[in-house]
Amino acid sequence: MIQTHGCNERRLVKTGYIHLIPTTPMGEERPHQGQGQGQGKSRKRVIPVPHTEDPDPDPITEAYGYCNTPNRSEQSWEGHSPVDYKLLSVQVMIRHGDRYPLYAIPKTKRPAIDCTLSPKRKPSHPQLNSFIGHMAQGGRGRWEGTLSSLPRLPNHSACEMGELTQTGVVQHLRNGQLLRLAYKRHKLLLPNWSTKQVWVETTGRSRTLQSGMALLYGFLPDFDWSRLTVHHQWSTLFCGSACDCPARNPYLEEEQRRQYRLRAADTELERTYADMARTLGLPPRQLRAANPIDSLLCHLCHGLSFPCVSAGTALGSGGCLTLAQFAVIRRQQLEDEVDRRRVGLYRRYAVLATHPYLNRTANRMERVAKAYARGRKPRAGGEEAFTLSSAHDVTVAPLLSALGLEDALFPRFAARVVFELWKSPPATQGQYKGQGQGQNKAAWLKGERSKGGNWGDMFVRVLYNGEDVTFHTTFCRSHDRNAAQPLCPLGNFLSFVKKDMFNVLNATSYHNACYRQTG
Repeated sequence: MIQTHGCNERRLVKTGYIHLIPTTPMGEERPHQGQGQGQGKSRKRVIPVPHTEDPDPDPITEAYGYCNTPNRSEQSWEGHSPVDYKLLSVQVMIRHGDRYPLYAIPKTKRPAIDCTLSPKRKPSHPQLNSFIGHMAQGGRGRWEGTLSSLPRLPNHSACEMGELTQTGVVQHLRNGQLLRLAYKRHKLLLPNWSTKQVWVETTGRSRTLQSGMALLYGFLPDFDWSRLTVHHQWSTLFCGSACDCPARNPYLEEEQRRQYRLRAADTELERTYADMARTLGLPPRQLRAANPIDSLLCHLCHGLSFPCVSAGTALGSGGCLTLAQFAVIRRQQLEDEVDRRRVGLYRRYAVLATHPYLNRTANRMERVAKAYARGRKPRAGGEEAFTLSSAHDVTVAPLLSALGLEDALFPRFAARVVFELWKSPPATQGQYKGQGQGQNKAAWLKGERSKGGNWGDMFVRVLYNGEDVTFHTTFCRSHDRNAAQPLCPLGNFLSFVKKDMFNVLNATSYHNACYRQTG
């Protein structure tokens, strides 16, 4: 999950190849392939089998999946549970929507894309016009830090580098609409929701802020600006005050060296870059530094012809860059994904990179669970019911890896990861019989408490792009999904975040993993 593909974030250039992962928490993201839709809705079916990577994927098909063009209906598994379970909270991490490239291919024309918004231009959305009007009222909201200086809508007729496109806005209006329909019957938020119940955070990039606003508007149409505070996350890792971790970057640097060795050994890739450079009249090293896949993916996603140059241009042979050349670069990126999982360096980096975010996620779940504990009546306008974190692929990719979802498709444009917290209904004796041993509810609850708290009636679900991947996570892979409780116990998730996720580092805590190797 380390390469970049598509109209995506800044890369670090070093020794003639492109780094596609950040060396500091302030680093930007990388695009990649991604797809995976929901599989239809059925109240009876709670645990669908998720789509993961094809063992022999076609590079072009994967690229179109990564584009995530909003031209088809989409179903999702958010909001599904056994009968009478109560949904308590939802926490969403998104990758921003489609954007303009960060790099231009030297000597070629930039893709001609209009980044203003128009309901008359495709792709569009029924809420697009009202969204534009609502963003004009954004001065009534509270914007943390420097966020108030960012544009709330993309607004250039000739897109600027990295600017969110209309496609990106529509992708997240659709995401928000999907979540609104999924959670409507659960009454997750009442019409008089409080400021505390909705938490929105974003990095300081206009494309993440605008993506977050689009999803929020799709989810809460015409929301009350006066109740909304948009929080600023300075790091793309969303690590808040816990970003200092000396052991994290060495794992990243090792991973970058692995990437470089694999790429340098690929003779077909080397020939392809040489051919592309010859066409453009560039040194191959300069072409690599321009990260051409970033711009080519943008051409592909928007249905534009690949760039061409005239013969004799600065000693180049002239001609057009081709889909076959694009496919070679994509093929190598997909092979790198397989090697990344085999070696395991990225997983170690991912655990340290995402623990602060996962820890905040777990803490929110604990607060909500305590508020809804048996015998307690939740306060009106109480704990966070809906949390939205608008981020980058360098945020979402390590999150998937840390959760153990190594086979999940790389974050496409407008990818989403959803954490749901559920409370089971009061159970009668016999509902908790375990494995033929006559285990009653009290004994079952006692076992659940031993996993990390009095959470026997609390459960979590994890979804990726609308598909339930809970039982593919490290913390719930061994849970018996056919048991009396078909959801994953909250205690499993809390134990994982507080301690178990550090097993891969032979450590027992975040502090221990971050500092013990540096003393």
